[in-house]
Amino acid sequence: MATHAVRLNAVTKTYGKEVYALRGVTVDLPRGGFTAVMGPSGSGKSTFLHCAAGLDTPTSGTVHIGETELSRMNETQLTELRREKAGFVFQAFNLIPSLSVVDNVLLPFRLAGTRPDHAWLAEVIERVGLGERARHRPSQLSGGQQQRVAIARALVTRPEVVFADEPTGALDTQTAAEVLALLRQVVDTTGQTVVMVTHDPVAASYADRVLFLAGGALVDEVYAAGPETIARRMAVLGRPEAVRC
Repeated sequence: MATHAVRLNAVTKTYGKEVYALRGVTVDLPRGGFTAVMGPSGSGKSTFLHCAAGLDTPTSGTVHIGETELSRMNETQLTELRREKAGFVFQAFNLIPSLSVVDNVLLPFRLAGTRPDHAWLAEVIERVGLGERARHRPSQLSGGQQQRVAIARALVTRPEVVFADEPTGALDTQTAAEVLALLRQVVDTTGQTVVMVTHDPVAASYADRVLFLAGGALVDEVYAAGPETIARRMAVLGRPEAVRC
C-alpha cells in the first residue's frame, strides 16, 4: 500500500495561455496525517484542493489518490473514485433540509446505490457528538452541529482522504474550535487523512503540517507550528515579492 494518501507530481493548472493557478506543484500528503494548505488570495489554494480531489483536471502533471492515478480516468470513473475514496467538507454545510441527521449522513450510499455498515454509521454519529440528535433536521441544529453532520457524511464511507475547504469559515470562534478539534481527533483516533484549505492561522495550527502557496507555487512548509508562527509566514507571503517566488 502506498505511504501517501495523495501525491501531486509537477502539477500545473492554467486558464487560457497566461493565467497560472498552479505552477509545477510536487508534494506527497501522507496517510494518517492532517495537512493544512494556506496562501494569500489567488495563491491557488482552492485549485490545489480541487486537483488533489479529482474535482478538476490539471493542465499537466499527475495526481494520485493512494495508488490510483486520476489522469487516466474518465468522468464516470472519477465520480466513482470520489464516492469511494474521498470525503468532502465545505464551508457551506450542503445538507438537505427535509432529511434527518442520519439520512443526510447516508446520502453517499443512496447516491452510489450501496448499503451502509450500520454499526459504523452509529459509531460515526456518536464520534461527531450527534447521537442524541440523529433524528433532528438541519433547521433544529446549530451551525456547528450542521458542520458535524457534514463531517460524519464525509467519514461514513471510510474514505482514503477527507478534503476540507474552509470548513470553519461560516462558524464563530468557539464553534470553529470544536469542529477543528473534531477533525484533529478523527486523525488521531482513526488514522484518517485530512487535507484542509484555510485562511486562518489558528485553524491551520491544528494540522501536523502546513503547506504555503504563493503565485500557484509551493513556497514553504512548517510542521507542528503555532498560530503565531503561521501568521508570520503568511504576512511574508502577502508581500508582492513573495508572489513571484
